[in-house]
Amino acid sequence: MLKQIQETASYIKSQIRTVPETAIILGSGLGKLAEEITNAHIIDYKDIPHFPVSTVEGHSGRLIFGYLGEKEVMAMQGRFHYYEGYSMKEVTFPIRVMRELGIKTLFVSNAAGGTNPSFEIGDLMIITDHINFFPEHPLRGKNISYGPRFPDMSEAYDRALIAKAQKIAAEKGITIREGVYLGTQGPTYETPAEYRMFARWGADAVGMSTVPEVIVANHCGIRVFGISVITDLGVEGKIVEVSHEEVQQAADAAQPRMTAIMKEMIRQESEE
Repeated sequence: MLKQIQETASYIKSQIRTVPETAIILGSGLGKLAEEITNAHIIDYKDIPHFPVSTVEGHSGRLIFGYLGEKEVMAMQGRFHYYEGYSMKEVTFPIRVMRELGIKTLFVSNAAGGTNPSFEIGDLMIITDHINFFPEHPLRGKNISYGPRFPDMSEAYDRALIAKAQKIAAEKGITIREGVYLGTQGPTYETPAEYRMFARWGADAVGMSTVPEVIVANHCGIRVFGISVITDLGVEGKIVEVSHEEVQQAADAAQPRMTAIMKEMIRQESEE
């Protein structure tokens, strides 16, 4: 595993001219941010040794290296999901490659179903914590020496980055929520009973990604900022039949607000 990670990182280093310390997973609600990256160098996943290939509609499947403002960045356009049939090691393989490339900060986004009764479709939720409800843990097996065998998760989402996002949202007049994200395997959307259970557990939103990546990023010593766009509601009286296309539409509608926050956060990173 470590040999494959190092071979992948070595190939990528041979292809790029920048040395980014900031990475972005362009999940739902952030796809358009790729268009803001200048001097972009693009590598298709299929051309990268040992790299998985995304099978989900709306996930392009390429790495983008370039500049967001004056900040050198690495962006993943298309992530990998457990429900696609990948193992957790494959789902989180890119995060370990990021560590080999020298990434220090990771920004992640996702689409999520809201279980908090105060949420509405289109809301943005800063992730303050998560619940791991996946059936396989990404750190299961022999420990890779990027971090300890038993990593601390008391601050999985960096508090300083959360505070910065709150300040930026307030300055831009963007309403922002905060809450706990529950990660589950999918690919089904939740039943009403599951939504009720997750809400009672303390989840404000539920989705099918993010948690494995964040766990591995923490193990690798990479600080994390996460944000969800609420694309459907799992609240009694508001639950309706939902499709992937409707989720994409809701995420697309939130893109300008999510992109504005992320761009400013990364711009401020370049000044530190």
